[in-house]
Amino acid sequence: MAIRERLSGNEAVAIAMRQINPDVMAAFPITPSTEIPQYFSTFVANGQVDTEFVPVESEHSAMSACVGSEAAGARTLTATSSCGLALMWEELYIAASCRLPIALACVNRALSGPININCDHSDSMGARDSGWIQIYSENNQEAYDNFVQAFRIAEHKDVRLPIMICQDGFITSHAVENISLLEDDVVKNFVGEYNPEEYLLNQDHSMAVGPYDIPAYYMEHKKQQAVAMENAKQVILDIAAEFEKISGRKYGLFETYKLDDAECALVIINSAAGTAKDAVDKLRAEGKKVGLLKIRVFRPFPAEEIAEALKNVKAIAVMDRCEGFSSQGGPLGAEVKSALYTAGATSKVVDYVYGIGGRDVRVENIEEVYNALFDILETGNVGETYRYLSLRD
Repeated sequence: MAIRERLSGNEAVAIAMRQINPDVMAAFPITPSTEIPQYFSTFVANGQVDTEFVPVESEHSAMSACVGSEAAGARTLTATSSCGLALMWEELYIAASCRLPIALACVNRALSGPININCDHSDSMGARDSGWIQIYSENNQEAYDNFVQAFRIAEHKDVRLPIMICQDGFITSHAVENISLLEDDVVKNFVGEYNPEEYLLNQDHSMAVGPYDIPAYYMEHKKQQAVAMENAKQVILDIAAEFEKISGRKYGLFETYKLDDAECALVIINSAAGTAKDAVDKLRAEGKKVGLLKIRVFRPFPAEEIAEALKNVKAIAVMDRCEGFSSQGGPLGAEVKSALYTAGATSKVVDYVYGIGGRDVRVENIEEVYNALFDILETGNVGETYRYLSLRD
């Protein structure tokens, strides 16, 4: 039976970690993810988990320790944010290229500089091409549910890649919401035991982790990573179907909201999707055909599926909560535009940079975006395709 609770997003993820009972957690505190290892360390101290908690001197060391423990055959996780993720950069690539299914709770926060501790997606989006699976969470419930599913995805024999579960700093990480938890034994049975086929402490089969890769083999290994990432799409759907059976909550690669007959739509990630849904409801009550597509899985990017879902939408705004410095918009905009172009779509598309550095996003701000899309439909003129939302003069 489900357990009703009132939890912050950080607490919810820490409880998921406790229920998983990993072998190792190596972590270093950084706002706004600090609470996750803080809560988890109390579970260790109280004997509620069997985990070896490794306090380290930096985030680079945290991911280095994760790489070592996972390579040794231990189920391993960590948590970080912002500059902490940036300090892990080298090790993120090593974890992925060594095919180590580490799980990381990323609490999204702006990267310096200037110094800012509030929400945007520049940290995880900066790591988008490091070879990690990336799954995003609109609210506390999704953060919990996504983390419960994380190891089942990452450790699958057709995948074996590290996975990053993302949620918005302070907006969900510290805000308290009603949440439905699964019972401990249900999570334990769902996640199962970790039985790696290859690991350093296997005395019957010697192996090396992270050796020098000469040109004769490097490309083939990168191709293997790419195939594993592509495989992850179906695995994510299969695991979500299993999760629905134990929770009643349904997940896919993305969520569509009132999109079937929409003429205008937003594509968005994480907590602002909830605000956008309120705007959709308001505009629908006024008779306007608007909808929304919320990305859950950013890596692997479900390009074909997104293009199919948006094929009948006439005008689209892609919402980027980080700046890409490409003079064309943010990373989500580039991915969606590429998907639509490849599919031969004729939709008119604009990319909005919004909410960076923690800038508030309200229903009326989202309404502005939809009204701009209606202007595009009425005039046929797209105008500036790279825009900022709620920018002060």
